[in-house]
Amino acid sequence: MTTSFLRATALLLVLATAACSKPEPPKKDQPPEPQASQPQPAQDTQLRDAIQQPIDRAKAVEGQVLDAAKQQQDAIDAQAGG
Repeated sequence: MTTSFLRATALLLVLATAACSKPEPPKKDQPPEPQASQPQPAQDTQLRDAIQQPIDRAKAVEGQVLDAAKQQQDAIDAQAGG
């Protein structure tokens, strides 16, 4: 019984060390194949559009905000006498 136990242990040890070996390096002549799947175009534009919409809205009203600020500053200056 002891010899069969030792043989089984030795076999498990050999299998464990074989499983821990280094993977082969990729060949230099051929680039590795991509492993990630290609993203869907709809997903790319959906996120980009969600980020870009508030920026576009802010740019659209930027002129109005600057004009209102100038009018307010002019009104303050007129009341202050300066």
